[in-house]
Amino acid sequence: MAECVPNRKLIAELMEKEEKRLEQETPKSYELYQRASKHMPMGVASTYHARDPYPVYFTHGRGPHIWSVEGREIVDFHNGYGCMVQGHAHPLIVEAIQKRAPLGTQFGLPTEDAIIMAEHLAGAFKLPQWRFVNSGSEATMDAIRVARAFTGRETIVKMFGSYHGHHDYVMVSIGALDYGRIGPRDDYASLPYGGGIPQSSIDLTVPVPFNDIENMTRRIERMVEEGNPPACVIMEPAMMNLGVVLPEPGFLEDVRALTKKHGIVLIFDEVKVGICTARGGAAERWGVVPDMVTLGKAIAGGTPCGAIGGTEEIMAKVNDGTVFQVGTYSGNPLSMAAARASFEQVMTDEAYAHLNALNDRIIAKCDAVCQKYDFPGYTVGISSKGCVNFALGKITDYESFIKEQDADLVALAWLYNINRGLIIAPGREEEWTLSVTHTDADVDLFVGAFEDLVRDVTA
Repeated sequence: MAECVPNRKLIAELMEKEEKRLEQETPKSYELYQRASKHMPMGVASTYHARDPYPVYFTHGRGPHIWSVEGREIVDFHNGYGCMVQGHAHPLIVEAIQKRAPLGTQFGLPTEDAIIMAEHLAGAFKLPQWRFVNSGSEATMDAIRVARAFTGRETIVKMFGSYHGHHDYVMVSIGALDYGRIGPRDDYASLPYGGGIPQSSIDLTVPVPFNDIENMTRRIERMVEEGNPPACVIMEPAMMNLGVVLPEPGFLEDVRALTKKHGIVLIFDEVKVGICTARGGAAERWGVVPDMVTLGKAIAGGTPCGAIGGTEEIMAKVNDGTVFQVGTYSGNPLSMAAARASFEQVMTDEAYAHLNALNDRIIAKCDAVCQKYDFPGYTVGISSKGCVNFALGKITDYESFIKEQDADLVALAWLYNINRGLIIAPGREEEWTLSVTHTDADVDLFVGAFEDLVRDVTA
């Protein structure tokens, strides 16, 4: 790793300069923000859309590009946090929706496309039983309920720093505003992520470190000894909201063995990993098959959809009516048509080969920039997903992320990108998502903006 230390004063000056540039180029967005703020908190439909001092608003997208209300054409490396790995308005997905819409958009009754999608997912993810929902949050919420019914237990275990949706039980230990409150690695604190979360929900959620099977084992086996074994471990096989944190060799296999030993349901949250990195997710990429898997985001080409897969034994709790897994819009005909078109026609072997080649290109070129300027950073990526870690040391979990990642550079990188005609995911994620419609030229634009940033902060 490089050993140079970025100049804090220079970074602050560049931040101010780039922010002023953005504000000068987004007057219509500011006008919309003032209008939106009268009836929408923060002027947006979701807190994750918000930005200080105001967000940039967009009108439409096509392929790898989106357009702001100012009319600026921007290369999209954000892609809806991974929803749009197919690219915007993909012709095959648009055609599927156009054919489905005149036949009826919602019945609250079953249709054949849901059956076909369940068959596809069963083959890809090596789990035989599936249910559909409308988002990744719904998928993780229902999966936890099924796991609790199956085991007769209530406590759940998650990785500190992982995000699994916005329901109470997983809005715990996603981050720590006061880092000192996190606690020792074998006894992490359960901390609410924002207000409105009942203490009872917080107490039933136990965080453990990612990529640390020893301390994870200590915590779980202590729970077992105390007569409080967990119902499930819910985890991303690769953490995707701290940039990208890959599992260390053997970690997923060790977690699989640990959960089997204690009769704990292992849930892989593949809302960001599944489809985006392999058609069969972790089972295909790492060869580890969990008891349950949750999908969302990329599954249905930008339409609202999520899915829950499980073993015959576990999903029997839904099949026999023990668990009421329900939803008026579950298996919505439009989403199922889009999902089927995506799975069968868009996310093909050739598409993944293209994504892998693009990701190899962006990683190699960004790493070369870091070496050229002796810059403290390195890349991590798999298939459509990747990031630059602005760090001297390796990031393997939440603790190392907090200690190593340079948050100021992450924020500055977002500004550099948007001001140079591209956009990435905001905040601490600093993560790119490629689409099947991106080209080498798009990647080179990203690398060019990155080199501008590195050159300027090391000047």
